[in-house]
Amino acid sequence: MVGVGSLFLLWGLVTPCWGLLETVGTLARLDKDELGKAIQNSLIGGPILQNVLGTVTSVNQGLLGSGGLLGGGGLLSYGGVFGVVEELSGLKIEELTLPKVSLKLLPGFGVQLTLHTKVGLHGSGVLGGLLQLAAEVNVSSRVALGMSPRGTPILVLKRCSTLLGHISLLSGLLPTPLLGVVEQTLFKVLPGVLCPVVDSVLAVVNELLGSVLSLVPLGALGSVEFTLATLPLISNQYIELDINPIVKSVAGDIIDFPKPRLPVKVPPKDDHTSQVTVPLYLFSTVFGLLQSHGVLDIDITTELVPSHVPMTTLDLVALVPEALGKWPSDQHLLLSLRVKELPTVTLQKKKATITIPASIRVLASAPPGTPETLFELNTVMTMNAQLTPAASKLHITLSLERLSAKLASPAHMFDASRLQEWLSTLVRVAYVPKLNVDLDVGIPLPKILNVNFATSALEIIENAVVLTVAS
Repeated sequence: MVGVGSLFLLWGLVTPCWGLLETVGTLARLDKDELGKAIQNSLIGGPILQNVLGTVTSVNQGLLGSGGLLGGGGLLSYGGVFGVVEELSGLKIEELTLPKVSLKLLPGFGVQLTLHTKVGLHGSGVLGGLLQLAAEVNVSSRVALGMSPRGTPILVLKRCSTLLGHISLLSGLLPTPLLGVVEQTLFKVLPGVLCPVVDSVLAVVNELLGSVLSLVPLGALGSVEFTLATLPLISNQYIELDINPIVKSVAGDIIDFPKPRLPVKVPPKDDHTSQVTVPLYLFSTVFGLLQSHGVLDIDITTELVPSHVPMTTLDLVALVPEALGKWPSDQHLLLSLRVKELPTVTLQKKKATITIPASIRVLASAPPGTPETLFELNTVMTMNAQLTPAASKLHITLSLERLSAKLASPAHMFDASRLQEWLSTLVRVAYVPKLNVDLDVGIPLPKILNVNFATSALEIIENAVVLTVAS
C-alpha cells in the first residue's frame, strides 16, 4: 500500500445556503475536483518533487552520522551495542513516487487532503554493497485559511508531521536491528524533507487562488476589478466564493453604476462540476460604460449602407411625403442616432435582451451646404443577445428583434410608424454590425484556479447567467 496524508484546509465555519443570492456580485462554486486537480498539477512536471531527490537523510552530519544517533557518543555509536553500523553510509532519496491526491470537503470546517506516496532511498550497506529501500509515508498537515493583505484567500501551513509505513528492503544487506534504527531515523527526518513539499504545493495553489483578485481591462472603457467580498464558504462538494466586481475608469477611478438589488435564485450545482453565476449588474455595467463613452452613438451615411437600401429624400417621399415639405427629392440622407439613456438589460426565461432607447435625427444634405434636420424621432430598439462563453469572458452578439418610433416634436404631423420598417433595415445593416464590434470587450469573468469556461454549458436564468463546466 502507499502512504496516506491528511491535510486540513480551514476554509470557513459557515456552509453555503440554498435560495436567493441578493448581492450584485459574481458567485463562483468551485468543485472539490478542481482543487484536487490544482494540487495534483502542482506536483506534475514541476520542480517541487525534483527538489526532494538527492536529499541526504542520513550522512555524517545527519541522524545516522557522527553527531547523531549513531555517531560518536551516540546510543548506538561505535563501541556501543551495534558498532557495525559505522560501515553504513548515508541514505539519499533517489525516487519519490508522484503522490496520489484525493480530498474530502468538510462542511463548516475545511478540506481533508490525502497524499499517497512512496520514497525510494539508496545508500551503501554494511558490507559495502548497494542498499535500496522503499518506504511508505503518511504526511499529515494542518493548513489554516487566512486573507492576504491583498484580500485574497491564502493557505498557511500550521503543523506538519509524517507517519512512516512499511519499509521494504529491495537490495543489499541490512541486519534486522539496523532496519529498526533506519525506521526511527526516517521517522524523525522525513518531516523535514516532505513537509516543505506541502509548503511548495500551497505556494502554487495560493498563486492560483490569488488570481481571483484580478483587473480585467475593457479597452478604452476602463476595467473591472474582482475582489473577494467574504470569506469562502464550504459544502460537502464545493467551495463558494462571493466575488465583488468593481468598475474603474481608465484613470483608475471607481465608477459607481446603479446596483439593482434583484434577487437571483441560484440553481443547484451538480457533482463534479464548477459553476459561475454572472449577475445582471455586470451586463448593465458594460452597456453603461459603452453608453457613457458615446460608443453606442452612430451617424449613418450612404457610405455605411448597401446601394439597394433607400437613403435619399426621393425614397423618403414614398414613405412620409408630408415630412419633406419643399425639400428637393434627390438629396442624400443622414441619420444621427444618439443614445442618451442607459440601455436596459433583461435576463429571464432563457433569453437575454437589450433595450436601447435612442433619438434619431433624419437630416438631408445638399452640397455644399450643412445638413438640415427634417424631423426627429424617439425610438426604442429591442435587441436579442446571443451569449457565447470563452475562457475569460462572455461574448455578446446582438440582432435586432424590433424597433418602435414616434415623433419627438409636434412640429411634424405624420404617422412615424410608417418609417419603422425602413429604420429597422438601416439599423440591421449599419448599426448592429458596429455594436457587435464594440461589444468585443465582452462580459468579464473572474479567474477561478485554472477553470476554463470556454466549453461550459450556459443557462440564462432570472437576473443572471449561469456557466457550468465539468471538472
